[in-house]
Order: sequence, then structure tokens, then C-alpha cells
Amino acid sequence: MANFSENVSLKPFNTFGIDARARKFQTFSSLGELQALLKSIGDSPLLILGGGSNLLLTQDFEGYVLKNELRGISVIEENKDHIFAEVQAGENWHEFVLHAIANNWAGVENLSLIPGTVGAAPMQNIGAYGVEIKQVFESLKAVEIETGIVHTFNKEECEFGYRESIFKKSHKGKYIITSVVFRLNKKPEFNISYGAIQDTLNELGISELSIKAVSDAVIKIRQSKLPDPKEIGNAGSFFKNPEVGKIDFEGLKAEFPNIPGYQLPNNVVKIPAAWLIEQAGWKGKTFGQIGVHKNQPLVLVNYGQGKGVDLKDLAFKIRTSVSEKFGIELTPEVNII
Repeated sequence: MANFSENVSLKPFNTFGIDARARKFQTFSSLGELQALLKSIGDSPLLILGGGSNLLLTQDFEGYVLKNELRGISVIEENKDHIFAEVQAGENWHEFVLHAIANNWAGVENLSLIPGTVGAAPMQNIGAYGVEIKQVFESLKAVEIETGIVHTFNKEECEFGYRESIFKKSHKGKYIITSVVFRLNKKPEFNISYGAIQDTLNELGISELSIKAVSDAVIKIRQSKLPDPKEIGNAGSFFKNPEVGKIDFEGLKAEFPNIPGYQLPNNVVKIPAAWLIEQAGWKGKTFGQIGVHKNQPLVLVNYGQGKGVDLKDLAFKIRTSVSEKFGIELTPEVNII
């Protein structure tokens, strides 16, 4: 039987800094360790922790919590155009991005400074500044919790969508991602049209593009907008940006002329959730130890001693007010436990 620690505080392991407790806790740093732990746990409730950056704990966890500490980055294949890098799921995402940049592997520079681990990245198809994981994704390996068997999933099998994958739908809670293979470019294809990247490059005095320059610009933008979880507890963007049909968007535009929207394929328009939340009057509001960030209304924050259940209630109130004002339902991006 595996040796589990008991009644462990999860405060150091979630970026909201919520002091929920795990009845049983253990880390794993090899595939064999993970398989042995799963065998000893059986059918008991299970929570897998990576960076804890996409998680809101609203209560103590009465089952087993396993923390993923699988580490390692290796080149498994190379051709004239691409590097295929296999990255273990417990690696810090941003540190992997910096490693790629240092080795002139292009493709993930726009995804700089996103919190969390590599294993969580394909689960929700992370994206920022015009780039999503699926654009550089080759395959992943995952252990089936019920059997302990390792399966390989290719891009099609992952069923990537906007901030989602098969691991948030039909395979939710059934697999633990152990490594991801990325197809990175030897020759960069710069994507600087999204957001304020070009303006920030100008501010930084950068005239010659490089993947490091793009990364530096993205880091500067993110640091100016988003609070550092080491200073203020948060999980980044709490809600997804909603998508509506073009006809519905035109109706909204008639009622709210300043509403922003980004045209997507198939007559769909993406609306920034931050704008909706700000217009509903939530930006910068504080309620005791919790609140809505003063610079980025998409981010809910814990100022120190906040409780997960209070943040959940705040999120519900925000959703309700946005729905009443705009007729749009916001969907949480954060996993609420």
C-alpha cells in the first residue's frame, strides 16, 4: 500500500491560495509511481494536481490528491522544418516556453507566461494572442485511471475546441496526461496582429522580429494586465469569452453600439467577457477578502483569507448580472471542485 500523507493543506498547491485540505495526499515523479498509486487507490475519489492554476477549491477534498511532478524535455524527432519535443506533464508551462525560445524552437512564444503545467495545456487547449495549443500539438500520452494502461492520443482524437478537449468532455476524470509531444518550427511564423503585440514591440524599441521579442512583448502585456498569483491569489481568466451567432451579435450591437466582437468562421462572433463584466459594473469591486481585479475584470482574486465558496458565489452573481443585462451566459474556464 502506498504511503499517503493525511490531512494536507492544499494552499501551496493552488494559485487562488485557498486553504482546503486533502484527506490523503501524495506526489508522483515517474509513470511507475503513478500506476502503483492508482492501483492502491482503487475506486476512491481522486483529484490530480498540476500547477493548480485553473482550479477553485470550495471545500476539503475527502478522497486522494495526487500531485504531478513528472519532469523532462527531450527531442524525439527532427526534420528540416520541425522539432518534435516530448515534454513531461509536470513541467512548468512558461519554463518550457522559455526553453523552446532558448533553443530557437518557434510556435509557443505567444503563449508566454500562462500559468500551470504542460499536462494541463492540452486539456483546455490553452490559447493567447492568436495562438492555441492545437496549432503546435502532435500527440500526448495519458494513463487510463481505471486500468493504469498508457494510451496515445493524436490531435484529432483530442477533439480540441475553444478552451476545451475530449479530456473536459467524455474523457473527463478518466485519464491522467503524462507527456505531450509538440511540433515546433525551425523557421518562425510570427503572429503579432492580435491585441497590443505590435504596439508593445514598438514601445520596447524592437524593430527586428524574433521569437524572444514576441515573447518579451507578450510577457510585458500580461504583467501589465494580470496580477501575479504569488502576490494576489487568482487563477487567471475565470470565464471563457462567449461566442454568439452573427445575427444575435448584430442585435446586441443595435442595443449596445460599443460592444466589441471578433468575427470567427461559420458566422460566429466572439465577445470579450471582460468587457461584458465591466459593463455590468463589477470591475475593481471588493467584498471582504475577495473581489474582481481592478485592471482585468475577467480575473477574480483572493486577497489573502478568502474562501473558495465565496469566490464561487461571486462568480455566480457576475454570471447572473451579465445574463440579465446582455442575455449572454458566461461559462467558467476554471475547474470548480
